This record gives sequence, structure tokens and C-alpha cells, in this order.
Amino acid sequence: MDIQGSKILVLGGYGLVGTAVCRELLARQPQEIQIHSLRLDESEQAREELGSFAGDTVLSVSGGDIFGLLGEAGPKELARAQFEMLRTDDFQRFRLYELLVQGRPQIVIDCVNTATTIAYRDIFKASNAVARALDAGGLDEELVETLLESLYIPRLIRHTQVAYRGMVDAGTRVYMKVGTSGTGGMGLNIPYTHSEERPSRVLLSKSALAGAQSMLLFLMARTPGAPITKEIKPAAAIAWKKIEHGPIRRRGETLYKLEAEPRPVGERFSSYDPDAARVLDDPLEAVYIDTGENGIFSLEEFSTLTTAEQMEFVTPEEIARYLIFEIEGGNTGHDIINALDNAVLGPTYRAGLLRHWALERMNELQREHGTRSVAFEMLGPARITKLLFEAHLMHHAFATMEVVRAATPEEVRDGLDEMVRGERRFLAEEAAAVGIPVLLASGEVIRGPKVIVPADLTDEPVTPEKLEAWVHDGWVDLRLENCRLWIDRFERIRGEIDGVPDSDSSSRHLRNRRFWDGQHRIQPGKVVGWILSEEEHGGRVKA
Repeated sequence: MDIQGSKILVLGGYGLVGTAVCRELLARQPQEIQIHSLRLDESEQAREELGSFAGDTVLSVSGGDIFGLLGEAGPKELARAQFEMLRTDDFQRFRLYELLVQGRPQIVIDCVNTATTIAYRDIFKASNAVARALDAGGLDEELVETLLESLYIPRLIRHTQVAYRGMVDAGTRVYMKVGTSGTGGMGLNIPYTHSEERPSRVLLSKSALAGAQSMLLFLMARTPGAPITKEIKPAAAIAWKKIEHGPIRRRGETLYKLEAEPRPVGERFSSYDPDAARVLDDPLEAVYIDTGENGIFSLEEFSTLTTAEQMEFVTPEEIARYLIFEIEGGNTGHDIINALDNAVLGPTYRAGLLRHWALERMNELQREHGTRSVAFEMLGPARITKLLFEAHLMHHAFATMEVVRAATPEEVRDGLDEMVRGERRFLAEEAAAVGIPVLLASGEVIRGPKVIVPADLTDEPVTPEKLEAWVHDGWVDLRLENCRLWIDRFERIRGEIDGVPDSDSSSRHLRNRRFWDGQHRIQPGKVVGWILSEEEHGGRVKA
């Protein structure tokens, strides 16, 4: 993609890699770079530092937690936002969605260390606190809220859902992620911990989330309509931003010089003892190297970290150049998504040959035993089972798509109604047996003791809105409008067939006359597969 003249959003633009990315982008004269950071003052500082390189490029700034909600939200609301079913109107509650749809960037470069941000909420600490409270019989609401808020996977999934939908709605064409291995490229023997066991559970959580995010991005890259998705995953320490001599700050606090005399250890020991030494007014000063989000290191710490067989390091400028090269269509060999695409085992030729044999044998057994193998609601969701049974009933009532196309919606409705009320009522009862109700045109329902949709309701008031939602998600629908929809589906399938010239016997068309059978018999599996691909937009785009 051509960067010149493009609108670009850089998430984490104040950070070490984000700043290097912005510098590299400015050399290609984009129309606008929006620098986003957690705090607005950080974004403004980055804009000031980059201003001399900007030329005609507009540098805009924004701030806020891209994992959070708009407005004031307490722990309960934040926790619920990660677990609740996500509906269309819910996206507008999320700060990241607003950021995307308002800015409408053509390119998004995500330099936020997502895995670290989520994992350092520390589910282990929260779980231990809840366990101790349970043992003591004093579990309170705040502890539960903290635990729910720290759960990793719901938060990562929700973040991915919001990012995907926001970029689709914004028309974003390219999404580039700077990921992490979580351990600086080292293994389970990594000697650097967070004062925990080795290896650190929190550190491994970071690696686990980094891997999970890569797989979610792998799925996004396989989604029709999604932006081109790539990820560069550095497997080394990233350094550096600056080298200076000055006061040393650790986790936001300045360290000060001490006057401390030797003293006995004693029989009791405290981690904090204000009488152990006299704290001077002079800050502790030394040479340090600033590695951005990973903090500052002393000369010897940096020497240890980057020596042979330790983390070693990669520069942010190299990462930035790889990112830009990938955006412009180059192949660096460092895109994790492309690597996964090339490494995963996809459908095979052998399986394709065996599929025909498996279907043939299942059809033989079905004829031999006089039963019908339609759906057991094992594949999920219930909507697939509903569609399979609707196609199955169409097959038994009308046999071919041609007969359905030639009928009126009223004729289709009446034919289905007569069939399920007469001697072939067992066809509807089979759907009910697996938990899928059958709604007749009269408003009556054929159902079993247990239904799948809706789940776990007792004495729920039935409103028209609720009923329509249940029918859509998991009830066989024999009403007039749905019959009209099935006629339309078969018309569209015929349109596809007619669009293939009789003389074309090439490999160009997948669903040709032979695919649909010369007699146009209604084959539920094929028809529902077509619905999932064409109507539900759930088709596979990569082998």
C-alpha cells in the first residue's frame, strides 16, 4: 500500500517503537499521523519531538485507555463489558471503537504491548486473595470484582472483537501489530522474574496471551472484509531511547542516597523499617539507558541483559523499517501471520477423496435403516441445525429446488404445514427431539421437553421481539415470510447456475451445474453451506 497521502493511526505512538515508526512514516509523507497514547500529554510530547520531521504531514494527538469504556466506568461495568454478549449498539461504548470510526485511518499500526497490559493485571494475585477470603469466610464484593476484571481471555477476545469491528466500520485497509514473545526470545529457563518462582507465572501469562493474540490475528487475516493483517513479533529486548546521567527513578519513584550503619539482623525482620537508615535529600544519580516501556537499566544491567546467550536486543528502528516494508508490499520474512499461514496444516487431497466415500457410506446406511441423519445440534450454533431441518423438510415436501421456485410462498407454506400435521409429522418431531422447536404458520409449535433456544429460561414472558429472536437463532420456521425467503434462496442459486455458460467446463466455477446436481435435488448440507458462505458471510478464504 502507498503510505504517501494516507491517514495513519499509531497506537502507542509515544513509546519506543511507536516513536521510531512515526519517524519512518514521516519520510514517506502521509497525509496525517494520529499519535495515540494512554495519556494525552504523552501524545503531545511525541508530537513536539516529531514536529521538526513532519513537513506537510498533519500530526494529530489523542489519549485514553484503548481497553476501556467511554466516560466514567466503575469496576463492575468494566468487568461486565468483557463478559456480556456483544450487540451492534455496544461497540459505541468502547474507546477503541470511537477512536477508529472517528479518525477513519487507512492504516493502523499497533505498538501497544497488549499482552503485558492485560497479563500484568495479575490473575494469580487476585485469585489468591479470593481463595484466602473464602478460607476465612469473608469474601467481599471488591475481591470478586478485582478477580473478574483480571481475567485474561475475555478481555483479549473483547479487545479483538472491538478492534476488528472498528476497523471494518472505519474502512481500514491495513493493520500492523508489534507483538511480543513475552520472554525476550528466551525459553522457560528465563532467569529474569518478577520476584516469583522461576519462570515467573506472570511472565508466562504474558507469553500465553501474546500467542493467543497472534492466533486471533491469524483468524482476522482469514476474515473476508477485514483489513490486511500482519504482525512483527520481536524475540529480543528492544533498546534504546536515550543514554543519560541523572536521578534514578524506579516505578515512578525517585531513589535517594542513604546513610546506613551496620546493625544486627535481630530476631524479627520487616521489609519496611524507616529506622534502618537515614534517607538523604540527594537523589541517587548514575548513568542509565532508557529502554522505553521496559524502563531504565544501569550499565551493568544492560550489559548482562544483552550479552551472548541472554536476551540480546533489537533496535526500534529495525522494527519500524520491517513494519513499513511490509505495509508497502515487501516480504521481510518476519510476519508471524504469514508464517502461521505457511505452517498450519490445511485441508488435504487425501481427505477430499475420503469425504466422498464417507458421504456415500452414510447414505447407504441411512437407506438401509430407514432413518434420517439431519442434525444433532452438535455442530453449533443452533441456527445451523434449524437451517438444516428447514432444508430437510423442503426436501421431503418438494424434492427439488425447481419445484419450490415454481411455487408461491403460500403454496410452500401450505405444503409444509400439511406434511408436518399429517402422516409425516415425525419429520418435525425429529427436529424437536434434538431441541429445535418447529413453529407452524398458525403460531402453534411442535417442541420437546427441552429446547436449546432460548436456554435456561423459566416462565419467561413471550413478546414478539423475543419470539423472532428465538426463531432466528434456533427454531424451524414454517411461516409465510420464511417460505418466501427459501424461494428467494433457490432463485439466487439458480441465478448462480445460469451464470455459468454451458460451454465452460473449466475449473473456474466451484458451484456449477454438476455441484448442484442436474436434477436440482434439495441437498441440505450443500444448501446450508451456501447460506453460511453467502448470507452469513462465514466462508473460508484461505486453504
